[in-house]
Parts: sequence; structure tokens; C-alpha cells
Amino acid sequence: MTDTPDLQAPPLPATLDELRAELDHIDNSIHTLLMRRAEGVARIGKFGGKGRIALRPGREADIIRRLLRGHAGPLPRAVLVRMWRELFAATTAMQGQLLISVCDTDPGNAFVQCAREHFGALTPLRLYHSPAQAIAEVSSGAATAAVLPLPAEDEAAPWWTALLHRDDPRLYVVARLPFWTPRPEGSPHVRAFVLAAIAPDRSSRDRSLLGLELPPEMSRARLAGALGAAGFAQGNTILRREDPVLALVDVEGYVAGDDPRLAKLIELPRPPVVLGVYAMPVEGDSP
Repeated sequence: MTDTPDLQAPPLPATLDELRAELDHIDNSIHTLLMRRAEGVARIGKFGGKGRIALRPGREADIIRRLLRGHAGPLPRAVLVRMWRELFAATTAMQGQLLISVCDTDPGNAFVQCAREHFGALTPLRLYHSPAQAIAEVSSGAATAAVLPLPAEDEAAPWWTALLHRDDPRLYVVARLPFWTPRPEGSPHVRAFVLAAIAPDRSSRDRSLLGLELPPEMSRARLAGALGAAGFAQGNTILRREDPVLALVDVEGYVAGDDPRLAKLIELPRPPVVLGVYAMPVEGDSP
């Protein structure tokens, strides 16, 4: 069974006038389907109740992956992604507030461009110059999500450490931007995480972020060994060697808060915390 139906479309007409008439017919059909899809989304919104945050980043990622698997012909794959990102933004806004706070530390506002690419050209954005300000907007409910620069090893005040406190509302990393790579010429080349007050949304290909407090004497090699022994496939790790010593670890797959592998990390002073889960970005022709 394939992901997309075989439409068995008849051959396109040969003359210019007939081709234009056929395109008009196709456009009308697409518009009719878009309106029907919007009606379906509106019905889904009624199931969630008032105040529900309608973001579903994992489901959106899988929809794009599915469509890319069935895509063929001259329309560029990146355009397909762009079209659906705009559609997701519009239909998410139909179900409730959609306002994004953006921490932009780039002189050219590259993080704003990255947020626009993912959340749509018409979605309201609020620009801040510190992660704390952008996160506060989400914590207060004023913003739906925050776009924050990817954590770095040498940061003086890393924003991800705040997620270890499990404040109310609980905030998680729920997406990684940009979702489409490689980047076309002129597009922003920054990388970012999306933070929201929703539980991580599972997709078919995920990575998870673990926040760990470490014994002062623990080395990177010893940490890698402990993670491997617990069953985690470790990726990038950021260490903050202050008091306490903290680590942000990127691991393969979806990790829930009750994952039994977390209990196997017995060398830690405190239980590990799942800080978020994000869908793996699409890399060119490999959805």
C-alpha cells in the first residue's frame, strides 16, 4: 500500500488555451479541498476544549514526510514543504492563539526569518534579544511557543538549565528548526529549538533531550559509558562545569518521562529530566 492514492489523471491537453482551462479547473479543485480540510480542522479544534494549545509538531513532521515519499514530478520538494508549513500555520491559528516569541541574537534577524519559514509569513511574532524574555512570554501564556538559538558549549547563561526546574506550566523543547535541509541560497542558516507548554509530540523519527546533574568528577567518557549501558544512543552533549555540573544530552529516539532506561542512570545525584523531543529534520531527498 502506498502513502498517496493513484489518481490516474488523464493526459493534459495539447493546446495553450486548453492547458490554461485545465489549470483553472485544477486550481478550483485544490481550493475546494483546502476548504474541506479547514472544516475538518475546525471540528478537531472543538474536541480539544477552550485554551488548548493546538501545536502538533510531530504529526506535522510525519505529514510532510508522507507527502514527500509520494512526491514526483517537476515541483521542487522544498516548495512542497513550504506550502504545507503555511497551511499548518493557518489551520493551527484557526484552533486558538498562535503567537511566537523569538529570541534573535543575529544582526540580520536570521532567527526571525527561520521562525517565519516554519510558522508562516502571517503568524504574529514578538522579537526579544534574550532567551529569558522569550521564554517568559510562553510561561505566562502570552505566546504559544518560543524560538531559541540552539544551545552552545560556551554560553554564559544557557537557557536550557531553566527547564530542569519543571516549573508550572512545564515547558518542553518540541521542534528543531529548520525542518528542511539543505538550505537554499539566501535562506537563514541558523539553527533553533522551539519551546512550548505542551508534552512532546511523537513522530516516526525523533531525538530527545535529557537534562542531567552529574557528579563533579564525571568525565565525558564516563558519561558516555553510563548512557550506553542504560541503552541510550548518545549524540551531541553539552557540559556545564559549574556548581552543580549539568549536561544537556541529545539521544536517539523518543524518550518519555517514565522511560525505564532513565532509572538505569544510577550514578547521578538527581533523577534525569526529559527536556524535550523533536522530529528529525528532512534532509533533501531522504524524508
